[in-house]
Amino acid sequence: MTVVVAVIAAALTVWGIVAYNLLVRDRARVAAAWSDVDVQLKRRHDLIPKLVEVVQQHAGYERGVLERLVLARAQAQEAASGPADRSRPEAALGRDLRNLMAVAEAYPELKASQGFLDLQRGVSQAEDQIQFARRYYNGTVNNLNTRVDTFPDLLVARLLGFRPAEYFELQAPGEAQPAEVR
Repeated sequence: MTVVVAVIAAALTVWGIVAYNLLVRDRARVAAAWSDVDVQLKRRHDLIPKLVEVVQQHAGYERGVLERLVLARAQAQEAASGPADRSRPEAALGRDLRNLMAVAEAYPELKASQGFLDLQRGVSQAEDQIQFARRYYNGTVNNLNTRVDTFPDLLVARLLGFRPAEYFELQAPGEAQPAEVR
């Protein structure tokens, strides 16, 4: 009888260790994936002042569009670091960036500027990378949240204080589209 109890205790201990290690691994993947999203968002933020400068040189009277973009960038940079806090200002920034690209279509000299075209291509690539990073991040969050909320791993998760992570979600369906390069 004591052998059976010892085997059961050993099996529960091994299961607890494995469950804990998987939870730690998934939590680390979520943190690393969020770091990747953050890097891509910062890359987009870094491109915006250059883009604004080029547009100002060619289309100085589109002041309202540029001011909204600069304000949206500032708000996105000031937002707290969590996905829920960053989602709304980043969505506004993406929307204003798409508006700027649409306005730029009205200026043939701007569309012909190599500097603008290079920046437009860079912004488009940054938007693509943000989408890839966001998709990967949300996948890792899904894995962690599934493990935290499913039996029997939820026993270890709750006992050791693991919590579900936040998704980095789009605010509106149109935000899934990256800025266009024509």
